[in-house]
Amino acid sequence: MSTPPSMSDPTSWSLDREVVLVRVLDAPRGAVFAAWTEADAFCEWFGPDGFTCTVAEMDVRPGGRARLAMTSPDGTVFTGRLDYLEVVPGRRLVLDHGSDTDDDPDRFRVTVTLDEQADGKTVLTLRQLHPTAERRAAVIGFGAVELGLQTLRKLARHLGVD
Repeated sequence: MSTPPSMSDPTSWSLDREVVLVRVLDAPRGAVFAAWTEADAFCEWFGPDGFTCTVAEMDVRPGGRARLAMTSPDGTVFTGRLDYLEVVPGRRLVLDHGSDTDDDPDRFRVTVTLDEQADGKTVLTLRQLHPTAERRAAVIGFGAVELGLQTLRKLARHLGVD
């Protein structure tokens, strides 16, 4: 019998470390994918209400990286890094997300899937896998689910489908 993977192993999915957000967008899958992968489009919607975003670099390919800064309404700047692990155009992105520092202990795995419905709408499912159950509880505690839903509403507005 094999030993179960470590709880901090980002390749081992565990429901007690997961946060899932889903939004149905009345937009074609290609447009939704472009919003995630084109630097100019990305910063038009990424981040909670009142936040602005700038991209320093965006190289969307396996092994590529995006570096960004989000500025809160009070002027606080939060740097971020997205390390792309898997990119399936129009369908799926897998990336590690955290601060723009090496060895960020709070870095988490994000999987974005885009499924097209028969009516042309796109079902966006965003799964976050946090390094520990405690870290998941902490992000839920500070309102990450609501902030994430605000971000997806901004995406809908960006796409003109809110």
